Amino acid sequence: MSGTITISTRAAKRISHIIAKEDINKMLRISVSGGGCSGFQYGFDLENSQKDDDLVFEKDGIKVLVDTVSILYMDGSEIDFVDDLIGASFQVKNPNATAACGCGTSFSI
Repeated sequence: MSGTITISTRAAKRISHIIAKEDINKMLRISVSGGGCSGFQYGFDLENSQKDDDLVFEKDGIKVLVDTVSILYMDGSEIDFVDDLIGASFQVKNPNATAACGCGTSFSI
């Protein structure tokens, strides 16, 4: 199984800032599960180890883990970090999504 996820420089800097505060959890896991207002939702968790079937994406010394099921829904996506007047959040720019909710954490295909 292969897939591609890109990580923006802003996202890499924010992930680096977050994991610098952690004692053991040094990688960000992004997953897709059923739910949310649009059918699927993204999950963001910190991990200290990767699983055998994880895909690992790296940028500027940070690692992002995506499992083989989630990559089916996220292939070709860009992970970005946005900090604006509305708030700060990670955003997944997913070319496979046909619709997304206003908060950007759920989508449909």
